[in-house]
Amino acid sequence: MGTFHNDKGELHGITVVVDTDGPDVFVGRCHEVTPAGVVLLDVDVHSEAPGAASKDEWVRRAARFGVWGRHRHLVVPSARVASIRRLGDVATE
Repeated sequence: MGTFHNDKGELHGITVVVDTDGPDVFVGRCHEVTPAGVVLLDVDVHSEAPGAASKDEWVRRAARFGVWGRHRHLVVPSARVASIRRLGDVATE
């Protein structure tokens, strides 16, 4: 058996989508959700901009093909978090 981290929350170890109130959306493995923010590991980030994919398009592509972890460790501040959901719950159609 592996090491269990029951104190880290139900999303610990799950690949999640963290959407923000701005142009950025993050996909990474959730380490924990704290009052300070969401701690992610092996994270990729997309910033919505003119001429670029929308956040929804990028997340659907990430759900279908995966992401390249460009950041080993990143904290998304709580004040910026609009939503958190499992990447596996994203429809790829």
